[in-house]
Amino acid sequence: MIKILANDGIDPVGKALLEQAGFVVDTETVPQDKLVEALKNYDAITVRSATKVRKELIDQVPNLKLIGRGGVGMDNIDVEYAREKGVAVVNTPAASSLSVAELVFAHLFTGARFLQDANRKMPVDGDTQFNTLKKAYAKGIELKGKTLGVIGFGRIGRETAAMGLRLGMNVIGYDLYPFTGHISLTFQDDISVDIPVKTVSFEEVIAESDFISLHTPFAAEPILGAKEFDQMKPGVGIVNCSRGGTIDEQALINALDSGKVAFAGLDVFDNEPTPLAAILQHPKISLTPHIGASTNEAQERIGSELASLIIAHFTK
Repeated sequence: MIKILANDGIDPVGKALLEQAGFVVDTETVPQDKLVEALKNYDAITVRSATKVRKELIDQVPNLKLIGRGGVGMDNIDVEYAREKGVAVVNTPAASSLSVAELVFAHLFTGARFLQDANRKMPVDGDTQFNTLKKAYAKGIELKGKTLGVIGFGRIGRETAAMGLRLGMNVIGYDLYPFTGHISLTFQDDISVDIPVKTVSFEEVIAESDFISLHTPFAAEPILGAKEFDQMKPGVGIVNCSRGGTIDEQALINALDSGKVAFAGLDVFDNEPTPLAAILQHPKISLTPHIGASTNEAQERIGSELASLIIAHFTK
């Protein structure tokens, strides 16, 4: 009987699929420092972003046959090392794309209309305060017709691009692996339109975008820092729903304070779960606590897809 430790949880639909297939699934979270001992009793482990599966752990649990990542990035797993040791590694790269893209636009709409600051200062006491705020937030901007730059043109980046195209935005993208193809947009009555899209240079995205959204894996050095902010359009908006560490946060604060960057939307941070106080308190930053894939629909898709991958591996 195959035993699976879903250490960062799994959607009930995924758990039910595994159990119907004859697997035993435990969802009690085991602390990182106790995983070695616990995993000696399991054939597989599934994780999200919290649990780390490094080579030291892999070496000490030779009975482990599979590592499943519910989501896209696998920065918390030593993937190649695991595979060299004969441990299968699977993930669900497409399941959360729509949810993350929608959060990107939640941040874009928020920043474009000052919602993060307006919510902090409402409710008001009397006409004077109300009219003062009304005047302060009267210079919002529309997204339609603006240029959205997408850095990282994988599944989530392309989903974000598609959403921008539906809103009438001009979209340009950059990726380490150049992309030339079509993005298919489906509208009411199942009418589909294929929009030709190709990636451009990093420098072009930086210089020409009115808004920039990051969709890259973890990077050893920030992708956006003081140099990149200097090269952007005045009043640019920045959104990061990918990985902490991809933006130099102090450089971002400086760019916000100078007015070079109009606003930022951040779902990920350098020091989770304790971001810089200056980030948390900044009136031009819209904040969410790493919830890009945290919708009911995405979690169900992740659980179902992960269960299917695990079942396929152990029954092939």
